[in-house]
Amino acid sequence: MNIWKLQDFMRNSPFRGPIGHGSCDGASASAEGDSCEFGSGHYFALCGLGGIISCGLTHTMVVPLDLVKCRMQVDPVKYKSVFNGFSVTLAEDGIKGLSKGWAPTFFGYSMQGLCKFGLYEVFKVAYSNAIGEENSYLWRTSLYLAASASAEFFADIALSPMEAAKVRIQTMPGYADTLRQALPKMMKDEGMAAFYKGLVPLWMRQIPYTMMKFACFERTLELLYKYVVPKPRAECTKGEQLIVTFAAGYIAGVFCAIVSHPADTVVSKLNQEKGSTAFEVAKKLGFAGLWKGLLPRIVMIGTLTAAQWFIYDAVKVWLRMPRPPPPEMPESLKKKLEAKKA
Repeated sequence: MNIWKLQDFMRNSPFRGPIGHGSCDGASASAEGDSCEFGSGHYFALCGLGGIISCGLTHTMVVPLDLVKCRMQVDPVKYKSVFNGFSVTLAEDGIKGLSKGWAPTFFGYSMQGLCKFGLYEVFKVAYSNAIGEENSYLWRTSLYLAASASAEFFADIALSPMEAAKVRIQTMPGYADTLRQALPKMMKDEGMAAFYKGLVPLWMRQIPYTMMKFACFERTLELLYKYVVPKPRAECTKGEQLIVTFAAGYIAGVFCAIVSHPADTVVSKLNQEKGSTAFEVAKKLGFAGLWKGLLPRIVMIGTLTAAQWFIYDAVKVWLRMPRPPPPEMPESLKKKLEAKKA
């Protein structure tokens, strides 16, 4: 399917909201002053840019916590808790040691964000068009789940090489201190397999995480505006809308962390141990071992997810992109339901 034709599908989508008749190429914009037309190629490109900024920045910001979390997972005897992990790391490596792995984190999650957010918008449009306007509303949670899973499948392929390098830098003392040192060493020791040996467990971790991240966020946002926010979204200021976005993002992040944590532990351990499979690592860790580091991950992922949605939405505001309100029941479906009651 040609991405540039997807804007035609948006005209019948319950997720479109008010859109203008202008082109994103600058000929004209919508009546609301949008910089581009919802569902156009330019719109999807800007969504990808928002994903780069959102994921790249937030993951890099929490590198110290991520480093301690990974070390707790692969060496729980040495790194007994979050505070102990920070103390040991500071004692051995100093302040600089807490930034280990920042480069693969930044580049890896920027690429992942491009695919995660950009392709999510694309797949949501395509799947919505495939099942029709009424089904898109009735089955919107399933639509969010399917679109986010599809996007994350490709996002993890982009992330995997950098994630593998990050884990080695953070958890294998003496292996490499920088990305420039790690990449050629990985290639020399294990070949291309080094970059993708953790892809399957990465899918196991990230796909459920992303499905929860998007579906829970979308539905939580819908519920907050329906039952908590005292006025319709259209009457809220941009600042108030961003606060609601942050709240919905944090709630989604807590669930994300719990759902994806066992697979995250396997990924960390798998990239440390050569020649092991995901099943062997999981069996060796045991049930309790799979949940090591959950508390710091809840704090990290909750904050991270909320920040990502806040930044992503803020980028849309900054770039004057269309931001449709939560989906509403199509008029045709309302008439059908009223006819049944009559």
